[in-house]
Amino acid sequence: MVIRNKKRVRRFLSRLEKKAPKNLHLITLEANELAWAATDCLDCANCCKTMSPTYTQKDISRISAHLGMTRRAFREKWLYKDRSGDWINKKQPCQFLDLKTNLCGIYEVRPRDCAGFPHHSTKKIVDYGHMYRQNIEYCPATYRLVEQMQAGLADGKWELKK
Repeated sequence: MVIRNKKRVRRFLSRLEKKAPKNLHLITLEANELAWAATDCLDCANCCKTMSPTYTQKDISRISAHLGMTRRAFREKWLYKDRSGDWINKKQPCQFLDLKTNLCGIYEVRPRDCAGFPHHSTKKIVDYGHMYRQNIEYCPATYRLVEQMQAGLADGKWELKK
């Protein structure tokens, strides 16, 4: 059932990408609020368990200073440069995640990518549909956001205006 629903959700996102209404971003923001009302990241932490953030140079400086390490030592211990040249975690789950509590050990200085995940309010669905389709696999909040949009559009709560 869940796999069928994820396929349905992905198809819905693809249709929105092809025929994007002017008010889609506002609908997304409202659906986002509803999705987060039903989501607690500490119940899941799947993003930390299955994905890696991209570390900017500012992230590396901030976190290495927080840990009392040099930037180089931090990179050598925890990160590698991927094919696109981005610094990401060497292992999964994230080395800073406490698996018993789902708490981040560097929450106050976490990477900008982590702080913004899943980027609902900063990445417009019309421009980043591929990201939303990917994140429904990992993030319950993203899945709930898209379900809220589907339900709201189906029952007339929101009207797509051209």
